[in-house]
Amino acid sequence: MKPMPFIDLKAQQGLIRSRIDAAIKKVLDHGAYIMGPEVGEFEKQLAEFCGVKHAIGCANGTDALGLGLMAKGVGPGDAIFVPSFTYAATAEVVAWVGATIIFIDSLEGTYNMDPKSLEAGVHTAKKLGLKPCGVIPVDLFGQPADYDAIQSIADENDLWIMADGAQSFGAAYKGRKVGNIGDLATTSFFPAKPLGCYGDGGAIFTNDDVLASIIKSLRVHGQGTDKYDNVRVGMNGRLDTIQAAILIEKLKVFPDELVVRQKAADAYNAELKDIVHTPHLLEGATSSWAQYTVRLPEKINRTQLMVNLKEVGVPTMVYYGKPMHQQEAYKHYPVADEKGLPVCEALAKEVLSLPMSGYVTNEQLEKVIGAVHEFAR
Repeated sequence: MKPMPFIDLKAQQGLIRSRIDAAIKKVLDHGAYIMGPEVGEFEKQLAEFCGVKHAIGCANGTDALGLGLMAKGVGPGDAIFVPSFTYAATAEVVAWVGATIIFIDSLEGTYNMDPKSLEAGVHTAKKLGLKPCGVIPVDLFGQPADYDAIQSIADENDLWIMADGAQSFGAAYKGRKVGNIGDLATTSFFPAKPLGCYGDGGAIFTNDDVLASIIKSLRVHGQGTDKYDNVRVGMNGRLDTIQAAILIEKLKVFPDELVVRQKAADAYNAELKDIVHTPHLLEGATSSWAQYTVRLPEKINRTQLMVNLKEVGVPTMVYYGKPMHQQEAYKHYPVADEKGLPVCEALAKEVLSLPMSGYVTNEQLEKVIGAVHEFAR
């Protein structure tokens, strides 16, 4: 049986292909492949969309995080607080700059950073003789973290916040759009993200003029007045012009895609809530539903369920099967609580993501829901 797409990228391309072709042709015609005019135009539209002062395009979401840490001058002796239940990129940038990662536990309902665990992590960092410096909450699966609670802890401990919105672009928290939360915010335009390009891309956001100026320098090898005048050690973190041109066109249809994603999530919530643990949205928050992720009750064998669903053409994924603090490259870093991070360790064994995109059809939703009902009972 031909499987349905887990994330439908072809349907979107079919809708806007002629506009994408024209946008790429324009770049090919003018020939400014690096930092061409489309990059600046996309950055302007991106900032307007988020309601933030500065949006700075870069090569990918990982570089966006790295640029933020470099702009903040993070280095050895600094402690950066990162959720353990996330993708490696959020933690690896801390290792890049020689700082110490303190892994934080998650909340069961939202899968995001647990503020109480963050408080414990700050205490642990001080006990280890480290300087608590910054916190990188991850808006997992599309929903912003509980930023009011995190901000309160940050204020008490003189921490800055860099919001990792790689999965949540398009969502909002209490009236603030992702990109306009924290001292800095980042996102990714990897193709499978809510707003994705046709390659790699990312952006970093801030309302701080000084930080924005530093980041713009850092992304071009630390340039000063020009690229041959280097005033700091930077990186090659530029966004390609062609990807910016593609993203300009995709941003035009993005609001409509968010509506479809929400309707799909509503259908999943309504029809699956009696079988699995459906995700919980914080009051005042919206989600861009990068993934629709449920938790399976103990009685359901996840591996067998995935096999059964695959046999009837319903793809599934596990994000993430092993928390960061249990992975070989990161297990030597400290965790918030010496007893471990029990919630994220449990989540890794329970979570399952179902098909989601801005183009999922009612027929596809019915198929997924019907198959889950059949095999999960």
